[in-house]
Amino acid sequence: MAMQNGSWVYDARVTMKRREFVKLTVGAALSWPVTASAQSLKRIGVLMSNYSPNDQEGMASAKAFADTLNELGWRDGSNLRLETRWDHGDPALTKTSAAELVSSKPDLIVAAANPAVAELRRLTDTIPIVFTRVVDPIGNGFGASLARPGRNITGFQASDASLGSKWVEVLRELDPAIQRIAVVYGSDSGGNIAFLQTAEAGAKSAGVALTLVDVRKSTSLDEALSSFAKEPKGGMIVVPHPWTTSNRKAIIALAERHKLPAVYGYRFFAADGGLMSYGPDQVDQWRGAARYANRILKGEQAGELPIQAPTKYELVINLKTAKAIGLNIPAQFSIRADEVIE
Repeated sequence: MAMQNGSWVYDARVTMKRREFVKLTVGAALSWPVTASAQSLKRIGVLMSNYSPNDQEGMASAKAFADTLNELGWRDGSNLRLETRWDHGDPALTKTSAAELVSSKPDLIVAAANPAVAELRRLTDTIPIVFTRVVDPIGNGFGASLARPGRNITGFQASDASLGSKWVEVLRELDPAIQRIAVVYGSDSGGNIAFLQTAEAGAKSAGVALTLVDVRKSTSLDEALSSFAKEPKGGMIVVPHPWTTSNRKAIIALAERHKLPAVYGYRFFAADGGLMSYGPDQVDQWRGAARYANRILKGEQAGELPIQAPTKYELVINLKTAKAIGLNIPAQFSIRADEVIE
């Protein structure tokens, strides 16, 4: 309507403009929630290196990560999408999974263990990467320094390389008769090499001979351990590696069959029947990774967040396994253990 000569008359042009304005306003209003939702949705790629989807320890780590994100306000399927890959401890699958995650261009990638992180680091220097359970991150080129790693990467280191020497120490403390130790490790892992070097120094100091069993070269671990066990006073160190983690039940069975006292790097080895473990709480590192992910998604730079070391190491003993191999655990050793599995 418009005023002409003192009277209201219908004006089609004014009506059309109003219709167009209402249409544009309503259309824009309807589009706002969709646009906001698309902008707020974040994507995190997760590479569960060393694990298969039905691995209890892997599931516990993934759950700890998701639960902590949920506590911080990030809910998978709502304002967050988690895209998880499980590599079963297979080096070829690690590379494939890393490439898939990088090509999908998520806001952030979280991964465990040196081989997976090394592959991600090779593929991208722009997507933020948060790692867990990495050995010697500076020596392996994952950061410029622990306090300020720089570029696009940070995380939680598994332990100091000196843990290799500590494994020699606790193994002989458990069984002072041990004079020979088979070290099961992977030569393709820089972290494993660092552990091996300190284990060699510790063995030399203790007057113990080491026999190296490289899982990347040995055709048969059973054959290697059978040969080693023919001589008395032997023990075994199993260094954390994608292959040893994914094949831990078979390794534990071999140690028991050959009656070799063995120490492992993580609690889940002892929980699955290994004699003893000494190392950091690796599930807790996934909680830390979630807290770092939250900070990065809110705008902080990965390279500005310090690489953190474990604050607690756990000594776990499996008494059932000790009995099975005929080993008497010293009372004082059991007392100082953080956990004793009956």
